Amino acid sequence: MKFTGSKIKKSRSLGVALTPKAEKYMDRKPYGPGMHGRNSQMRRKKMSPYKAQLVEKQRLRFQYNVHERQMVNYYKKASKKGDLINTLIQLLEARLDAVVLRGGLARTIYAARQYVNHGHVLVNGKKVDIPSYQVKPEDVVSVRKKSMNMDCFHVALDTSLTPPPYITRDKKAMTVTFGYNPPREEIPVTCEIPLVIEYYSR
Repeated sequence: MKFTGSKIKKSRSLGVALTPKAEKYMDRKPYGPGMHGRNSQMRRKKMSPYKAQLVEKQRLRFQYNVHERQMVNYYKKASKKGDLINTLIQLLEARLDAVVLRGGLARTIYAARQYVNHGHVLVNGKKVDIPSYQVKPEDVVSVRKKSMNMDCFHVALDTSLTPPPYITRDKKAMTVTFGYNPPREEIPVTCEIPLVIEYYSR
């Protein structure tokens, strides 16, 4: 999904930082701009069940930067298996752009998508330029040799946090190994997955 709007504005509306820049702005000023920004934050309206489901669905979509039709397809695929909550989030987390982000090879999901699209990323030594490519357990994701000198990768690795337990990273080699399909509690995503499932099961 190519979202070209303001990441900060979208982050505020969803209540979750989509980029490091948005996180700084939200920490400093969690309410919207203008004279009514602070007042609107204090006058929190009670959400209807449908609105709560919609907000959680949008949170999940934008954290993985996927189209609505892709989300529907992921839900349909996950619904064929028993553990719907874990399966849905695992399908999203196994996307190549998500693995690039979690491994610290990119600072945002938007940058991760761009790096994959432009052919800077390899999976098991072969170029893959499809962000939605499903990475399998023990697959090794790496930066193409010709792209290793690009500043964006060095900045991302230098500023990245410790990867989640299912990701093993080698900063020097610029490689990331996707160890296993993680359970929901290990995935660093802000979202109530049951509400997302309720939204799509209507």
